[in-house]
Amino acid sequence: MAMDHFKEEVVVKHNNTLNRIVYYLSWIIIIAGALFAAMMLGTLTTNFHWMNLVFIVVSGGVAAYTYFFHDRLLTEYEYTFTNGALDFAEVYNNKKRKSLGSLNVRNVESFGKVTSPNFQRYLNMPGIKRMNWFLNREAELYYFYFTKDTDKKMIIFEPSEEMVDYIKQYIPRGVYQE
Repeated sequence: MAMDHFKEEVVVKHNNTLNRIVYYLSWIIIIAGALFAAMMLGTLTTNFHWMNLVFIVVSGGVAAYTYFFHDRLLTEYEYTFTNGALDFAEVYNNKKRKSLGSLNVRNVESFGKVTSPNFQRYLNMPGIKRMNWFLNREAELYYFYFTKDTDKKMIIFEPSEEMVDYIKQYIPRGVYQE
């Protein structure tokens, strides 16, 4: 009986201190903006001025925008490898999950470390769409180069050595670039 190859990884930013500080500051902006808009709304009912309305809209808009996008400050990537299929997802603050796509590694034209000379060759090709699905620039990064519907695409990500070993078992011969 054949053994299934399954590996799931979550990539988190190694130095997350600044992102956490900005995340907590965003809560201050949300609360302050909402309170300011509420106070200005109270003055608008007694004394109408267009500038007060502008302040309400701007401060309320900043609070709402910050509320809806502040979870993106704490982003993680999730890679799931199952028998040659690699699924990518972006996770925001462990609350929201956005699927980025799926890739059958048998269909890639090139796979290897970003330090390989082939990476630069593919990266400098005209019309290539690059997808950076990694968080740590200092990590050992890998790339996939493939063509889908005549579009040239490249995924750059940071898998573990165990996942790289699984990928090597499923990619066609000659695709892995040292």
